[in-house]
Amino acid sequence: MLTPEEIIEINLLSQFNLSNSQEGLKIHSHDADPTTVAAAERLFTKGLITQHDGGYLTSLGLDAAEHSQTLLTILRTAES
Repeated sequence: MLTPEEIIEINLLSQFNLSNSQEGLKIHSHDADPTTVAAAERLFTKGLITQHDGGYLTSLGLDAAEHSQTLLTILRTAES
């Protein structure tokens, strides 16, 4: 089973544009949901993103984002 925290982390990873490595994310702590802010901090601590509030994917983060987005594509295609 995935924890709620892992689901939020996967959702955050799925927001990165894999077509453009120069496009990052910025999580504004005053605007974003606190669970998203915490997820970004955890991804940073795990070495998946370059900044505690978003930034860019690291090479490990790119691998994780590719896998998570591939899984979502497969699951969504299977629904059709």
